[in-house]
Amino acid sequence: MNLTGGLHLAYCTNIHRGESWGETMANLERYTLAVRSAVCPKEEYAIGLRLSEQAARELSDPPVLKAFRTWLQDNDCYVFTINGFPYGRFHGTRVKEQVYRPDWTNSARLEYTKLLFDILAQLVPDGVEGSVSTVPGSFKEFITSPEQERAMRDQVWACVEYVAALSKKCRRGLHLGLEPEPLCYLETSAETVRFFEQLRSEHPGDGRINDHLGVNYDTCHLAVEFEEPHDVLARFRSNGIRVSKLHLSSALKVRPTPEVRKSLAAFCDSVYFHQVISKDAEGKLHRYPDLDVALATAASDGSSSEWRIHFHIPLHSRPAAFFDSSTSRHQMDFMSELSQSSFDNTTDHLCGALDVLGREPGLCSHLEMETYTWEVLPPELKKREVVDQLIAEYGWTLDQLAKRGLRPIGI
Repeated sequence: MNLTGGLHLAYCTNIHRGESWGETMANLERYTLAVRSAVCPKEEYAIGLRLSEQAARELSDPPVLKAFRTWLQDNDCYVFTINGFPYGRFHGTRVKEQVYRPDWTNSARLEYTKLLFDILAQLVPDGVEGSVSTVPGSFKEFITSPEQERAMRDQVWACVEYVAALSKKCRRGLHLGLEPEPLCYLETSAETVRFFEQLRSEHPGDGRINDHLGVNYDTCHLAVEFEEPHDVLARFRSNGIRVSKLHLSSALKVRPTPEVRKSLAAFCDSVYFHQVISKDAEGKLHRYPDLDVALATAASDGSSSEWRIHFHIPLHSRPAAFFDSSTSRHQMDFMSELSQSSFDNTTDHLCGALDVLGREPGLCSHLEMETYTWEVLPPELKKREVVDQLIAEYGWTLDQLAKRGLRPIGI
């Protein structure tokens, strides 16, 4: 949807299971239009599209793409951003480290991303920029040589050149957003800055990097890193790095008491990585590749003062709101633990980023709610159907934006 300040807000359709274009289109019909009718029934509605490589190939067929453009027009919808992070299957099977493959050392990642931009160039409306978000180079464990690092930079730069030429041809501002994530090659804001510095040193004076490459700032990811949003955005700004897109997301934040560690087992799943970063009493950070690893190996002697866990939880979730007349004794015990100060979320980081956006709407025009973990949420956090959850997330987000002077246009 269109917001004041030239902003666009959508939810990311990667929350829905589906890898083919037929499945993706069915999800738009079944879920996205239902959400739209509740939150934005009379105004133009924005879609944050997720396309697997298979779906992108199928959609790129001219008659199929033409039919989708007609569908968007008939339903008064528009696409301004595509999530190009997961290349292949993203639900219902083990994803874990495979979500980073192919990485930016592999030409398949480049060709997939170029295809997404080809599609986006034909979908984004006049006067609206288009963005694609992508993996943060690679997973750290995959990179073992300087040659791989150079290959990543070369392929990202090849994409910048392609996007720049495409932008000129279609007369639209298009940009790629690298998405820093815990334990990935681009993990922290400082590592991201160094990557941009390397690219600039290899392509001195080439302004295309400023216009067509940026960062997809996922507020869950950098909160897990114990970074502060004001510092992150100031660092990007001072180094001339654009914020291509802002992912509105929240992570788990806990004080790892024995009781909390027991409750955290409900958040372990076999599908996604849930990286954990702990901070000890001296302020030192310790990293674990997954929640089950942290639970099995991290000290249980109270030496960790806080854990932050890469598990996207619903933006509107508040422990006190989970109780109702149908809540079981087991659920009440679980939620009682959540209600304690030892079990929290990182909404403060998200709101800090929105504070900056409220003061500087020109900082980033693309906002996307991304809580893709709906299928693997513990039952106590999954008491609503997915459409109802998305509607609730819109309600929370629009309320937070309104508090900062950013409101939907025409609603």
